[in-house]
Amino acid sequence: MGVIGTLIVATTIAGVVGTGLGGLVGAMMQKDSNRVVSLLLSFAGGVMLSVVCFDLVTEAIETNVSIMVVIGAIAFGVIIIYLLNYLIDRKTNPEVPHVDENHPKTADDLDELIHSDHLEHHYANNDNKFALFIAGVVMASAIALHNVPEGMTIGASYASNDGVMGSAALILAVLIGLHNIPEGMAVSVPLIAGGMKKWKAVVVTALSGIPTIIGALLGYLIGEIGAVGLAMSLGFASGAMLYVVFGEILPQAILMYHSKLPAFSTITGVLVGLLIIFC
Repeated sequence: MGVIGTLIVATTIAGVVGTGLGGLVGAMMQKDSNRVVSLLLSFAGGVMLSVVCFDLVTEAIETNVSIMVVIGAIAFGVIIIYLLNYLIDRKTNPEVPHVDENHPKTADDLDELIHSDHLEHHYANNDNKFALFIAGVVMASAIALHNVPEGMTIGASYASNDGVMGSAALILAVLIGLHNIPEGMAVSVPLIAGGMKKWKAVVVTALSGIPTIIGALLGYLIGEIGAVGLAMSLGFASGAMLYVVFGEILPQAILMYHSKLPAFSTITGVLVGLLIIFC
């Protein structure tokens, strides 16, 4: 199997299979536990943080380009993902009644993070097909904003190893696959609640993981340009993931389960990440 083929297979398993598995679990249970999801998300956030800070950013610096290029790429990744999320939230939040001035400034449940609550709201109101279509597009865009940078971290790590699926890229693929399971649950449950057949909801949920593959290809292709391209790819992916972790995953995990446990779960994830990277 060629270089691109290996990358596509790895990210398909992480994105499509991981999200689809979550959709299947959601179709079977049609409920989840905020405590379990919160601790899973915070642990995954900790491992991602460890891999980004102690592996991807380090690799970007080791390309020997100017440190300002690396810092600029990281900042650019943070800003772009923040702005895109801000625009989606600003345009869509007024549709959901409970999202008002008294609501936390970030998602307090997984269905809010990926905007599946908007689709569920339209289903509950028996809105027309166009409204449902727009809600579906918004949800797909929100999922893509998380999955594309996740895929880029895999692709950039792959490029830094000269097209060899090294331990960091494999770890990220497995981690992202696990992280996508609760996201898949959040996608399938409102689809089924809205009347969609279970098998169809699982298929749609699995397809929502495709942006991971697109992100991986982008990260790899940019990284193959040269030292500057690799530094920019690693930096942008790292910045995007840092925003996802600090701006979304961790605040959401704490809001979903009001306890000190998400903090300990995050720290455990960081330590596990260090163990994986250096062992």
